[in-house]
Amino acid sequence: MTSNAPQDYNALRQQMSERYESLSKRLRQIAKFAWDNPTIMAMETTAVIAERAGVQPSALIRFAKAFEYSGFSDMQRIFQAHVTDRSASYKERFREAAERDAISSETPGGMLGEYCEANRHALEHLQDETDPESLEQAVALLGNAEFIYVMGQRRSFPVASYIYYNLNHLECRAQLLTGMGGMLLEHADSMAPADVLVAISYSPYSEDTAKVVAAARAKGVPVIVLTDSSLNAIAREATVCFDIHDAEVFNFRSLVASMCLAQALTTALASDRASGNEPRAKTRKRSK
Repeated sequence: MTSNAPQDYNALRQQMSERYESLSKRLRQIAKFAWDNPTIMAMETTAVIAERAGVQPSALIRFAKAFEYSGFSDMQRIFQAHVTDRSASYKERFREAAERDAISSETPGGMLGEYCEANRHALEHLQDETDPESLEQAVALLGNAEFIYVMGQRRSFPVASYIYYNLNHLECRAQLLTGMGGMLLEHADSMAPADVLVAISYSPYSEDTAKVVAAARAKGVPVIVLTDSSLNAIAREATVCFDIHDAEVFNFRSLVASMCLAQALTTALASDRASGNEPRAKTRKRSK
């Protein structure tokens, strides 16, 4: 490992995020896989990792050297240290997963068990990986905003609508950006720097959400992003970004972890308001 190579997992993630767009297509593919699967990167052989990532083993070596490691095993030690530091036992999780595979999921009860178990692990990951300072920052942005815009399409829409629902019950001034009547960008154009945008987007990412996020940043509007990878374009524009790994069973992706985070954010905001930490007065008029 050279002195310029990232010395720990967080530093490596930061470099992957900052340099993602400058990497080749193949190296971006590996970066995305490594970002989403640190345990596999830590515990599997080069051949298995390459197969799972859909690349040649030699590409993993090029990826490691792109970040100034002497080889892939040098980089892998960074992932291994991260996994070792985690409080949960990954080997135990793999054992549990193997046991679940031996149980029939063809019955409704078996399917329910699969979903419950997968979502339990997703919630554990959410709790372990969510930065408390990011939560505090997001709640502060919501509490101080004159107006809160919420954007989410397709699979993201239930999360967006739930956040909007809670904000309305907190008597926050908020708008759910749906694009009804083809007026999405016109509605988003009323955003101002004293406001905040909450944008939710999961792969395959919504082009409309990306446009609204870009419009917000161009106006100097803070953006809170809920997404499934901090390497996508929307995440890189975020003031605060939450990287959420919802469960996936039988190719159906859950929203349990996302909904849990949405509930935590809005409940924390409600708690602040109830304790007297009211947001500043809202005086600016809005066009309908």
